[in-house]
Amino acid sequence: VQLQASGGGLVQAGGSLRLSCAASGSILGVSAMGWYRQAPGKERELVAGITFGVNKKYADSVKGRFTISRDNARNTFYLQMNSLKPEDTAVYYCNADLITYSGSRAYWGKGTLVTVSS
Repeated sequence: VQLQASGGGLVQAGGSLRLSCAASGSILGVSAMGWYRQAPGKERELVAGITFGVNKKYADSVKGRFTISRDNARNTFYLQMNSLKPEDTAVYYCNADLITYSGSRAYWGKGTLVTVSS
């Protein structure tokens, strides 16, 4: 059971990227999902989160620019990032509560680096 994040890269300010996070293994379902980021010298922070339903929350710094979504059939969730700014540069991590036959627990994906040039 694991989470695999992808989609990071180098983009110019004002550009867009879409991050994906896929859950794999013997999974019965995925409940809450979230994207976090950690910039150099800073603590990891929540960027966006989504519950099993449609409740979403965003950090103030990304509201109106980032959109979190999920595809329950594929056990995958996404972070669409538009109007990127240099201050969005960070390693982005996905996190999800995965439901297995052993119960539910939180998993982290390996980070994917997003670099926004000015």
